[in-house]
Amino acid sequence: MKIANIEFPERPVFLAPMEDVTDVGFRLLCRQFGADMVYTEFISSDALIREIKKTKRKILFSEEERPLGIQIYGSDPDTMVEAAKICEDANPDIIDINFGCPVRKIAGKGAGSGCMKTPELMLDITEKVVKAVNKPVSVKTRLGWDDDSKIIVPLAEQLQDCGIVALTIHGRTRSQMYKGDADWSLIRDVKNNPRMHIPIIGNGDVTSPEITKQRFDETGVDAIMIGRGSIGAPWIFEEIKHYLSTGENMPMRPFMWYLNILKEQVQSSVERLDEIRGILHMRRHLAATPLFKGIPDFKPTRIAMLRANTLEELFSIIDEIPFKFEDYITNNQIISEFSV
Repeated sequence: MKIANIEFPERPVFLAPMEDVTDVGFRLLCRQFGADMVYTEFISSDALIREIKKTKRKILFSEEERPLGIQIYGSDPDTMVEAAKICEDANPDIIDINFGCPVRKIAGKGAGSGCMKTPELMLDITEKVVKAVNKPVSVKTRLGWDDDSKIIVPLAEQLQDCGIVALTIHGRTRSQMYKGDADWSLIRDVKNNPRMHIPIIGNGDVTSPEITKQRFDETGVDAIMIGRGSIGAPWIFEEIKHYLSTGENMPMRPFMWYLNILKEQVQSSVERLDEIRGILHMRRHLAATPLFKGIPDFKPTRIAMLRANTLEELFSIIDEIPFKFEDYITNNQIISEFSV
């Protein structure tokens, strides 16, 4: 599979752009575990052109992360063009436009999936960004604003006509937010539209190797993007790649191996920010990781982890887990909970 001039292996799997999740440390981990392409956190075009320091840091990346896309969002075409030019100077492999974020502070201002209510504005932004930069431009969006306006099939053709090189579709409407099940039937319809010739990337509720294969088989998409299924579990990409190539689940590693990956991620976050902010940034990963799912009476330990303010305190709690819950872990009951 090929996007612009980027060659990918058969059935590639990408890391989705996620706010406060896909920082450089997490992206590098996911690449090490086999993610075929990674994306920055989504970036406000307004904040970028105003040179807000925190926002400018988000477009920084290392060569080891390539191929990488920088994703931007906004509702003003001129601002989006200016932001895209700033991103182009950072030299990513792709510039991606976010027309999919459903959160109120973004969609409520007409950006992200808010553009699903004004598709003419979405097309105007896309066309102007494509013409303004030399980097390939892609789009990530949803099925529509709500159940009564699922416009993705005709919209996909129109976005393609604007000159984008790939289209990612999340299988929900904006009104659904992240509730209910992702509907991949319209993603399949877009992919099977004979007038579509750009790669179609599917996204939504892909949380295991088995589901990944099922989505590839049922829809024929060119790639799959993993979002929430990777939070606290960067190893999911390795598990998926193994399953796609062998048809078998990857053998489980020792429980402490997974804990050490999470600790490595915490350490990277602290080094990039500082101890307090780095630990705060990692709390979402520690809260969401499937590693602790199903362990009985784990709630007090989870709360203690999320309240820890120093590396010493946090690592002490993490290191104690294999001994505190030894019987449950050694009985392998936890293994069935992974990637679910």
